[in-house]
Amino acid sequence: MLESYVKNRVDVKKPRKEGRTYVIDKLQGLDKENFEALAPFIDAVKIYGVLPLLLSEPVLQKKIKFYQDLGVKVSTGSTISEYMVSENAFDKFVGDAARVGFDIIEIGENGIDLTFEQKKKLTDTILARNLDFQWKVGKKDPRHQLSIDATIAKVEDAVKLGSDKVVLEANEGVSVGIYDEKGAVRWNSVGALTAKYPPTTFIFEAPLEHQQSALLAEFGQRVNLAEIHIDAVSSIESQRRGFPSKASFGVSYLRKDPEGGPAAKFVYFIIKSKHPIDQVELMEMSRLPRRTVQSAVEDLKSQGLIIERSSLDDARKKMYAPVQSVWL
Repeated sequence: MLESYVKNRVDVKKPRKEGRTYVIDKLQGLDKENFEALAPFIDAVKIYGVLPLLLSEPVLQKKIKFYQDLGVKVSTGSTISEYMVSENAFDKFVGDAARVGFDIIEIGENGIDLTFEQKKKLTDTILARNLDFQWKVGKKDPRHQLSIDATIAKVEDAVKLGSDKVVLEANEGVSVGIYDEKGAVRWNSVGALTAKYPPTTFIFEAPLEHQQSALLAEFGQRVNLAEIHIDAVSSIESQRRGFPSKASFGVSYLRKDPEGGPAAKFVYFIIKSKHPIDQVELMEMSRLPRRTVQSAVEDLKSQGLIIERSSLDDARKKMYAPVQSVWL
């Protein structure tokens, strides 16, 4: 009865196409009763690193079965896949992974570089065993990060290979991928990626709570999140249903007014009043010429007052929303 008070969300039933939550299993303490309660909100569990190699097969199979009995898929991590590729043991590993019950093989290029043909061979091996694959893009070492162009090129490879979603590497969430040295989101990097592909193309690794909240605030309930600790699942699901996060309390909201001419101020008022909004809607509501609206939008972006992102439904369409707080 009480659940009737909460608004529904996109893809409430699994398997979901959007709004996925991927949890990391590092052999931390797990309350089975609580996990059963949270299982409807969890799409997959990734068994961390090379842990599958350290556990006895009966223990590993029992762990996998526990998750699957609750409707949660189980994935390997990309570290173990890279290790098997370097040891020329990938084919055998995939066969063993299928036998013990894994659903998904995650593949990445943190410590190796693969040609498209090599990637195709790996994915074909996985598909031949009736397993799914998930491609991860990015480097774990903060000192050796990919450029945006290199990241987009690898995302393009993953999409061509048929990866259902593309995971963006975050490691511990600091100085890696889309996160800066303080763990804040680099929105220019996110904008470059989502200008090329719809946000739902990606699974954003977001190990820190404020990262999860920022991505949910920016992209809404349909954003896909990974590297999530079990303790954060209820908070994430609550935010998907429209409730505020803990991270949003105590935030200092910006009170800055736009600088510039009347057009920029008028366009900013419209964006604040009705967002997200695209350029066509801005022209219709303001009755200003296209060039004037474009100039106003660029002016507001340069002042850091609005965010431009691709539409979730059409990557070619740009949507605008106000920057509402210092953590966005």
